[in-house]
Amino acid sequence: MKILFGIQGTGNGHLSRCHRIATELKKHAVQVDYLISGRRPESLFNVDVFGDFVCRRGLSFVTRQGQVSHLKTLLSNSFSEFVSDVRRLDVSSYDLVVSDFEPITAWAAKRAGKRCIGIGRQYAFKEKPLYQHLNLFQRTIIDHFAPANEWLGMHWSPLGDCLPPVVRKSEDDTPNVRQVLVYLPFEELYHVVDSLLAVEDYTFSVFHPDIKQVKYFASDHVIGFPASRKTFAEQLSVSTAVIANAGFETTCEALNRAKHLAVKPVNGQFEQYWNAKLLQQKGLATVFSELNEESLLVWLAEINGKPCPAKTEWGNVAASLGNWLSAGATQAKQELIDELWSGSPGWIRTNDTWINSPPL
Repeated sequence: MKILFGIQGTGNGHLSRCHRIATELKKHAVQVDYLISGRRPESLFNVDVFGDFVCRRGLSFVTRQGQVSHLKTLLSNSFSEFVSDVRRLDVSSYDLVVSDFEPITAWAAKRAGKRCIGIGRQYAFKEKPLYQHLNLFQRTIIDHFAPANEWLGMHWSPLGDCLPPVVRKSEDDTPNVRQVLVYLPFEELYHVVDSLLAVEDYTFSVFHPDIKQVKYFASDHVIGFPASRKTFAEQLSVSTAVIANAGFETTCEALNRAKHLAVKPVNGQFEQYWNAKLLQQKGLATVFSELNEESLLVWLAEINGKPCPAKTEWGNVAASLGNWLSAGATQAKQELIDELWSGSPGWIRTNDTWINSPPL
């Protein structure tokens, strides 16, 4: 069995999810080649699990001060290079192509008529309850950015052809009630730090791509950390709350670890807009239109002394996907979906309706 696995490298969520799936695939007698696009190789970290992977420019979006810059996005993407990479990628020797919304592998598979399975959050937007709210441009991205002839989306709760999220195994944390993890990679670092400095009765663990080593920002209550999965997990464990952009993986980690959650979606990024809106509707997160001292103080006052939300648990999705893919993805997709939701604590299926005790 030989698999080509494409990873969208723009966000760490894609890489974290695929890191866990790749770890499971290594347990099987299957050859997996990885292609990562949308990110410069020098900015990747903790990628040893992907072996001798290929890195390509691909297609991505550019942000500036917490919002998508359409002009910079247009200028930074080379569509001629993208087309060339698609044409040069030979997928004929692979039994299966998997794309975590990575466009080069998806389009190469489409061009060659090869079976391609799309796995990831973005494919959830192909489901009618979400798709119907998208405008024409957004639907075009979902349908054509990384096309797959089969897909498995990811969602917090059962929704069509969607799996539960891929998260770390839930642990019993020992949080400090006044410690907050802050992960806002698409915001300007100086703006994030300025918003936190005045709130001196909390400790903030700040992760940001512009931080290259552990440092204190003019005070001992705002601590900066460079990107690291291990350190992130450690700081998440001791934090009682999380402030993040509205990416899927980080919000799922917070829900899985029973953290108070506030999100600031990247302006102009429709997936994050809908993630934030859905979380807010379910009472699972506070949404910041802007992060500043005032909005931060209001939120901290709201959660001060308030019990943490109920832990939301999901099954071991990475292990199940590793088993499924290594066997050639021959098991019926619906069987896999049903097994994973029924194996997630609290989820019960009654007359084709899934119910769960947390408010998802």
